[in-house]
Amino acid sequence: MNQTNRRRDRRTLLRDAVAVGAAAALTVLSSLYAQRSGLWLYPPLTTRRGLVITAPGLSVLDLSGLLLPVAACVLLWWRRGRPVAVAVTSTLLCTVLPVAPAAAIALFTVAAVCDTRTTRRVAALGLLLIPVCLAVQGRLDSSHVAAAVTGALLVTGSVGWGLFVRGLRERAARAERESLLGAEQARRREREVIAREMHDVLAHRLSLLSVHAGALVFNPHAPADQIKQAAEVVAHSARQAMEDLQQVLGVLRTPLAPDGGVRTEPPQPTLRDLNSLIEENRAAGMDIVVQTRLAQAQSLNDFTSRTVYRIVQEALTNARKHAPKEDVRVVLSGSPGDGICLEVANALPDPPPRVPPMGAGLGLIGLAERAALAGGQLTYGSGSGSHLVTAQLPWSTRG
Repeated sequence: MNQTNRRRDRRTLLRDAVAVGAAAALTVLSSLYAQRSGLWLYPPLTTRRGLVITAPGLSVLDLSGLLLPVAACVLLWWRRGRPVAVAVTSTLLCTVLPVAPAAAIALFTVAAVCDTRTTRRVAALGLLLIPVCLAVQGRLDSSHVAAAVTGALLVTGSVGWGLFVRGLRERAARAERESLLGAEQARRREREVIAREMHDVLAHRLSLLSVHAGALVFNPHAPADQIKQAAEVVAHSARQAMEDLQQVLGVLRTPLAPDGGVRTEPPQPTLRDLNSLIEENRAAGMDIVVQTRLAQAQSLNDFTSRTVYRIVQEALTNARKHAPKEDVRVVLSGSPGDGICLEVANALPDPPPRVPPMGAGLGLIGLAERAALAGGQLTYGSGSGSHLVTAQLPWSTRG
């Protein structure tokens, strides 16, 4: 972070130095031209600008026409920290020194970084000084009219360009905030979906536990083997219920439906339903190649099993949406000691679509959150003409 800030500071210093140098160079050129032609970029208060010194054998040297304007350009060095003060000072100096380029840069900075009210006031000052200078001169010849026109164009152009740049920055910042908000909402929705799933599973565990515990209470004289079997079911259901409860508490909360009631969901799919998912997509016209190498898949707990199913489901949905006619390859492997590795790859259409579908990527953001909650990670991206979704998950067994 510190290195990034230092690099950013160096870029800022370089930009400020370039601004000062460019303003000084333009000021020298405009001053030389104005001294020869009598045409100024901004109307002056007096026709005589500065002290002209002559000496035998030396050409005329106009100190105020060169040295003082160049020195005034150094004010731009502080335009970031004090944009209004630098802009007002530079604008006032335009009435006695040919520093219109420096004033234009200062006005641009005010419009780019300050609020609209401040920008209006500073721009109004630059425009109001023009008729004041003309009134003090008391003449409206062609040179003074030309200076008034160029001065007005200089002020309005600099402020307008600054407002345009500020608008671009604000739109970029707003787009970034909306992107972050969309990603956060996608993660939140995914957590809520997981919480609802675990809520249903936990309710099933607890109901099963209650039934067998009730049987032990109402039939205490049952045969010993039945009592043992019921006790084992109660103990197993209690352990699984505890695991599910910990996952629910770790994920989030059970969301509410729009009418305020608790929303219930049907039983959630797991790896046992993966073949049905593949066949449904094949029936929809997708060409899917599946390679599965799972050892002891029946020992995988429901949460991790559902996570794998959801990742495959979302990856196939994205492939159908973005590359409907391309082949898809699903590779799933894993064992209790090595964890689970899942890859879903599909070729990209050529040429790619000009405008991506709305909400592109939010589903994968949610799945990345789901994978993280399961103790693993999910990555995705495009390259070499294909899109690849990869997930690494730990092998969590049933309680």
